[in-house]
Amino acid sequence: MHRRRLLASTAAAAAAVLALSACAPSDDAPDPGADGGATSAAGSDECAEPVALDVWSWRTEDKDTYETIFDVFEEANPCITVNFQAYKNTEYNQILQTGLTGSDGPDVAQVRSYGLLQPLVEGGNLAPLDDVVPALADFDEAALDGARGKEDGGIYGVPFAAQTIQVFYNTAIFEEHGLEEPETWEDFIAANDTLKEAGVTPLAVGAKDAWFVPTVHDALTAAQYGGAEFQQKLRDGETDFNDPAYVKSIQSFADLEQYMPDDVVGVAYTDAQVLFTSGAAAMFAGGSYELAFFQSTNPELELGVFQVPPPEGSALDHPVSPGYADGNWGLSAASDNPEEAETLLNWLASEEFGQMVANDLKQFSPVPGVTFDEPLMQEMWDLYQENPAPYLLLVDYRYGDPVGTDLMGEGGQQLFLGELDAAGVASKIQDGLSAWWTPGQ
Repeated sequence: MHRRRLLASTAAAAAAVLALSACAPSDDAPDPGADGGATSAAGSDECAEPVALDVWSWRTEDKDTYETIFDVFEEANPCITVNFQAYKNTEYNQILQTGLTGSDGPDVAQVRSYGLLQPLVEGGNLAPLDDVVPALADFDEAALDGARGKEDGGIYGVPFAAQTIQVFYNTAIFEEHGLEEPETWEDFIAANDTLKEAGVTPLAVGAKDAWFVPTVHDALTAAQYGGAEFQQKLRDGETDFNDPAYVKSIQSFADLEQYMPDDVVGVAYTDAQVLFTSGAAAMFAGGSYELAFFQSTNPELELGVFQVPPPEGSALDHPVSPGYADGNWGLSAASDNPEEAETLLNWLASEEFGQMVANDLKQFSPVPGVTFDEPLMQEMWDLYQENPAPYLLLVDYRYGDPVGTDLMGEGGQQLFLGELDAAGVASKIQDGLSAWWTPGQ
């Protein structure tokens, strides 16, 4: 992997990472081994006291694959067993919070990134890893931004995946209707019109699940409002979410509803996935994390990806791929097995694990040195590298209550129901964020 920035970040973050690079591992940190993997906690195949680590996740769809991956760790560390447990995505945050503050919680857990990480850091639920996992010094600074404590700048997780956002399309359907990847906004609209007239749902969107709405909005219109340039203007205090370019992007989102399933607010995210994998819909605007699910659900599905070109007069004159650090592996401060958990965390920062994330889970591992053998992954990564943007409301606006993605999720639903217009949704976001955020601060 080219060690380039995964997301837009500030000069302050860069300085923080340089500082982290100078940190030496503590004397009691596990030996990561010559190849970056961890060595057995017992130091031999004979275990004086075998240890079972409880590892929690929100990735229920990846449970079987993770269990196979952890078999590799257990083979190299015969004194440690990993009990992997995955919980429903929408229930996970509360389950994890309860587990980390109780006596039956995990030793190691997948934790969210950016603002949703902060309550666990501020609550003392996670142990800092700066001096525990030496390999973190070599991670891209922007990947570490999602694992950083806002107040102390410490690193509280090993980043496990980065995601990019773009449009997947069914190449067979495109070929059947004489369509190609759009090079202009007019091309994109014309393709939607052609598909709709042919009785094919152009865009598989499920707006019943509010969390998915801001993902689709950014996939379709991030270039229109300005991507990283707009992010910087917000950070500098030069504008807010009532900015005309942002309002126009929401209006374009509303205009595209005609190409989505009927009663889109009544369509669940999983319904949208089925529409696309079954061939009933031609395009799916979403994250790179969809790839493994799409291919496992329908191995015959022929896929392509593209960035949506912006309309004339947009803030940017080229398309972008929004991206973000998805989450991290955190160490419970209450773990009864901290030494073994640190051994596992060092392995989770190794190239061996990162390559399995790329190959088996088809996720963009942020571990330095990982390569992508899947052609579509490489294409998504190349598109992102050419024209990156932040998944704005997730990266910068989850540090208070209400969070930006929730505001856009609910606002987008109200937009499709006719309860708010584009300006009203923008005002809803700005007013909600004003409870804890001021532009330029």
